[in-house]
Amino acid sequence: MTDYSPRKGMSAAEINATVAAIIAEATLEEKVAMMSGRGFFKAYRESGGLWGAVPYQAGGGLERLNVPALFFTDGPRGVARGQSTCFPCTMARGATFDPDLERRVGEVMGIEARAQDTNLSGAVCVNLLRHPAWGRAQETYGEDPYHLGVMGAELAVGIQTHNIIATVKHFALNSIENARFKVDVQIDARTLREVYLPHFKRIIDAGCASVMSAYNKMNGEYCGQHRELLTDILRHEWGFDGFVHSDWVMGVYQPYGAAAGLDIENPEPIHFGQKLIDAVNSGGIEPGVIDTACGRILRTLYRFACAENPLAAYSMDLVAQPSHIAIAKEAALKSAVLLKNDGTLPLKGPASVGVFGRLADVVNTGDNGSSRVRPPHVITPLAGIAELASKTNAFGSAIALCGTEADIPDAASAAKGLDTAIVVVGYTAVEEGEYIPGDINLGQEVSSAVGEEIAAGASQRKARGTIGGDRVSLRLPPAQVDLIRAVAKSAKHTVVVIVAGSAVLIDEWVDEVGAVLQTFYSGMEGGSALAELLDGTVSPSGKLPFTIAAKEEDYPFFDKDADAITYGPYHGYTLMDRDGKEPAFAFGYGLSYASFTYRALNVRRAAGGIEAWVSVRNESSITADEVVQLYIGPPGKAAERPTKLLRGFKRITLGPGETRAVRMFVPEADLCWWNPETRSWALESGVHTVMMGSSSRVQDLLSTHINL
Repeated sequence: MTDYSPRKGMSAAEINATVAAIIAEATLEEKVAMMSGRGFFKAYRESGGLWGAVPYQAGGGLERLNVPALFFTDGPRGVARGQSTCFPCTMARGATFDPDLERRVGEVMGIEARAQDTNLSGAVCVNLLRHPAWGRAQETYGEDPYHLGVMGAELAVGIQTHNIIATVKHFALNSIENARFKVDVQIDARTLREVYLPHFKRIIDAGCASVMSAYNKMNGEYCGQHRELLTDILRHEWGFDGFVHSDWVMGVYQPYGAAAGLDIENPEPIHFGQKLIDAVNSGGIEPGVIDTACGRILRTLYRFACAENPLAAYSMDLVAQPSHIAIAKEAALKSAVLLKNDGTLPLKGPASVGVFGRLADVVNTGDNGSSRVRPPHVITPLAGIAELASKTNAFGSAIALCGTEADIPDAASAAKGLDTAIVVVGYTAVEEGEYIPGDINLGQEVSSAVGEEIAAGASQRKARGTIGGDRVSLRLPPAQVDLIRAVAKSAKHTVVVIVAGSAVLIDEWVDEVGAVLQTFYSGMEGGSALAELLDGTVSPSGKLPFTIAAKEEDYPFFDKDADAITYGPYHGYTLMDRDGKEPAFAFGYGLSYASFTYRALNVRRAAGGIEAWVSVRNESSITADEVVQLYIGPPGKAAERPTKLLRGFKRITLGPGETRAVRMFVPEADLCWWNPETRSWALESGVHTVMMGSSSRVQDLLSTHINL
């Protein structure tokens, strides 16, 4: 028997020769088997319905020839196996605007994935937030394609540092959760290229080695078998040489998905497998399609398996080690967005402080679907505040849960006389998350063995019931609003902490409280981070990665049960700018305990693009972080274009009185628009407006012009 086991140090030529030899020696049945996952439903059933409890084979693998397999793990908050480090959700990390931190988060995920016997990670989720009702919003970075691409690229690079294959998902247009298995997204070529694909390309250009297709349709065809997406754009235009695999369950619908560019069907051979073999034998699919797919799978797999590892060993004691947990806390500290502060924060002790709201004492790290992480501990808001209070006199007294929305009169009574009431409100996986129907139908035309496992898994899902889904409201539950108002009337000062995956409309109560802090789903160390933000140990520095509109109708149309929907070129801040709508809180907005001033904006033409710089000064007596943002306003004469687009950002730390010149380079490619007539990118000549400042609001930006 020939042994094709990967060897460390194999050259690209040796890998190519090995892959060619494997494809020549393998039978059609063996090659098709490498194009499907297998064993998922058996593992799911045997673990009692616990997602990711054991490594799952997600393609590749040919035991007869010692060819290794892909073993998959989610997810965006950390490795969805064992007791891994649980980071703040992706949306929270988007609010950090810190690419370096995101790369380090990725490295931790790569290390912990390696330590737990997996080599393929589904952590890089970058579907654009078109509307905040999207149930899976927490798994992405925000509403802006440039921001999504920069952050997602760093996560992919970090993961792949430790020879874990990163997959970017879901390709493409996946931003409605309940209808994701059926909805047909209608979109024109220009909107697709300028708004919904640039972040994917940026991440692939950074080296991300695999792509996961989306469930939904695009212009009448399912994305998992969409030739324009998977072959014309991804392979021919972008030069992607990795493999594409389907989403888990119902991500493929016909064997011809292989000819369209899908290499692996996951999690089981429902539409590939024997159906694909029959299609080849009947002449419906060329044998070369199978060989091409296997070549992409194997070359990627061997490239990572043969590379030298940065660490000598990847043992279980690396999982959730102190240094990894410290990065989770850093992300929680940097992600919290201070939306309002009338001087209530930071808390000035010693003072009497009480904590209110059911969510203050609940483990609530986000969605309970495929991204769920089960860390060794989770510090709740109440526990974090109580722990800090026990060590310092910042809060003046012992901390307790003084009341919840279950008994508002009792909570109001408990708030009387308090110097500060901290009210924790928001959502859980009940209100938003990955939509997994309890009665999901996976199809019947499969092998009897797989069919039995599917039936067993379906029985477990039905018993568990449907979970997750899109939000039914952009506002807090009425009982939470009543709690905020009752406590605010009783306590001297009130701080509201919002736990949510994206935008929450707060206009009906915000004027009644002193401070509002959105912490998102802040991970295993979220409670500790919250306490340090409240007492001023660390200044809040997160910036909104989405727009909080003044009212619901200011967002694009959203229908969680849609059969079809049209995606246009405007959403978020570009839509608000176009329509002249003033948002409640703008994209990029976030307050600090420090005060920053901007001056001396300059711009010049540089080789391959433009360079802009501005001076930023910390006018306060504390050290704090600021996120400097750069926007470009195109001429908009050759074609209608947004008023401005984010094209750069940089997080900086400034000491008291410190001034720093912040420089950013914008490549010419980031100034172009897609011309559907020529089917190419074009740089529009004319005057471009260059803006730099602390948020996307006009009053927060300095501006100048450059003629290109």
